[in-house]
Formats: sequence, C-alpha cells, structure tokens
Amino acid sequence: MPAPNSSYSELITTTLDNYRDELADNILNHNPLLARLNKKGNVDPATGGSKLLENLMYAENGTALWYSGYETWDVSSSDVLTSANFDWKQFNVNVTMSGLEEMQNNGKAAVFNWLKARIRVAEITARNAVAAALFYSNTENGGKSIGGLQHLVADLPTSGTVGGIDRSAQVWWRNQTYDFSDNSVTASSTTITHAMNEIYRRTMRGTDHVDFWCGGGTYFTYFEESMQPNQRFMSSTRGETGFNSYAYKGGDVFFDENANATRMYGLNTDYVFLRPHVDKNFVTMKARTPVNQDASVTPMLWGGNMTVSNGSLQGIIVA
Repeated sequence: MPAPNSSYSELITTTLDNYRDELADNILNHNPLLARLNKKGNVDPATGGSKLLENLMYAENGTALWYSGYETWDVSSSDVLTSANFDWKQFNVNVTMSGLEEMQNNGKAAVFNWLKARIRVAEITARNAVAAALFYSNTENGGKSIGGLQHLVADLPTSGTVGGIDRSAQVWWRNQTYDFSDNSVTASSTTITHAMNEIYRRTMRGTDHVDFWCGGGTYFTYFEESMQPNQRFMSSTRGETGFNSYAYKGGDVFFDENANATRMYGLNTDYVFLRPHVDKNFVTMKARTPVNQDASVTPMLWGGNMTVSNGSLQGIIVA
C-alpha cells in the first residue's frame, strides 16, 4: 500500500514536537486544580524508577525532651520518614493522516492548515481526558488511568491502599471526611458551610490549612447559594488562573463539572502533586505507517500520575 508523502509525515512530527510545551501549558491552565498546582510548582516532573515516590514525614522525632543539668539525652534512632509509591500511568493521543487527506491538502501550506485543526482536536481531547481523570478512583479503564481525588481523598479513608500504604492500619495516612448521613444532617445551602468548617478544622495544623475547595454541581450550588447574600465572600476572576471562584477562610472555592455532584473536596495543595515523566510529557514520536493502510499515525504520549504527600491534611464532604 502506498504511504502518505514522507515529507508531510516529517512536517506533522516536527510541528507536534514544537507544540508539546504549549499543549502541556494549555492542559494545565484548562483546569483550576491543575492551574493551582502548576502555580505552586507542584507539577513536578519525575525522572524514572519503577514507581513514583513521595517522601512522607509520618511521626515526630522521638528523641526530643526537656532536660536539666547533667541529664543524658536520648540519642537512639528515630524513624520518622517513609515513602509512598504510586504507579506510572500512561496516556496516548494520535494525529492521523490518510492518503486521501494528503491528496485533498496538496502542498505544505495546505497540510499545515489541516494540521492546526487536527492539533486543536488532539488538545481538546487530551485536556478533557486529563481533567476527568483528576477525579478518578484508580479503577477506571482497568486501573490504567490516573488515580485521582476519589482515590487520594477517599469517601471511606479507613480502608484501601494509597501509595502502597494500607489506610486501615495507618491512621496517620487517612484523609478527613464529613459525611452528612453519619451526622444525621441533610445536605443543603444551610448546612454546607458547617461541613466545610468541620473539614477546615480537622485539617488545620498550625499555619497549614485547606487552600483549595472543589465541588460538584449539587454541593457547589449549595455553597454558592449560602454565600451570595454575603458579597464579601465573593472573589472576582482569579488573576493567576482565569477561573471564577469564591473566597472562603483563606482558600478559593471552585466548581468542576468532572467532580461527583455530591462531593466537595477541601485540599491543602502544598501536599498534592501532578508528576509527569520528564521525558514523556506529551512527547511526540515519529510518524508511523501501518502495513495495511494508506495512512500515517503520529503518537503523542504522556506518563505520570497524581500523588499526595500528606493524606491527613486533605478532606472530603459526602452524603
């Protein structure tokens, strides 16, 4: 079978490769959570290894003591650090060109115009896929997708394994949860702020506190209706992200259509990360020609995962 013109395939590959940084930026700036992580420097590329590792401080140093005079110090070993390990996840989107499309777009200028439209489609596809995966439970697509907030900040944090650590055994690794039903409270615009107050209090450690709230349709609407009479709580469009939000206790409250309607996440984003592989952050591979098609395929690849380094400072409101 004849293949599309090799010079066109080279043009496609080169154009996509030059576009990779812009594509990554556009994806990060498409979602308020990713924009916040990026602003904080928490989109942190990793260089490799069998797992993505996050160093954790899970205990205080046990040798600390007040002493008097010649009293001896405690010089015993104090194990205060461990690591959470997260699986690598992989994503692919392809730009394809058939022999018919080559004939219909004769000349490099025509191919370039066609290519811009295809890149736009690939970008929308990629950013929508990543935005949805931010809220995944680590089971979607046979467990091959990102382990998102439903995994990292679980409805039931007393069970399951996150980052290789069993939450049923390790209390310090569990996120905080406010369940309306467990508290015999009906979720509404008059009760949502109480739930948020509870999550804020439980996750506050000194100056550490929730700085990012993200709700699905129902719970965000409850919050919005509770805040609108108090205009001082409203925030204008966020200059650093371009997303509208509300201000609440030093944090911002956003709506995300990908979140479950009856979920509200309270995140301390100092401890939440997106970890792309340094060499596979929407990297373009060479165009390939199938043996049984008059076409070329140019793959773009991403590898990485979401991680968390302190589960106890994250919270969720559920029903």
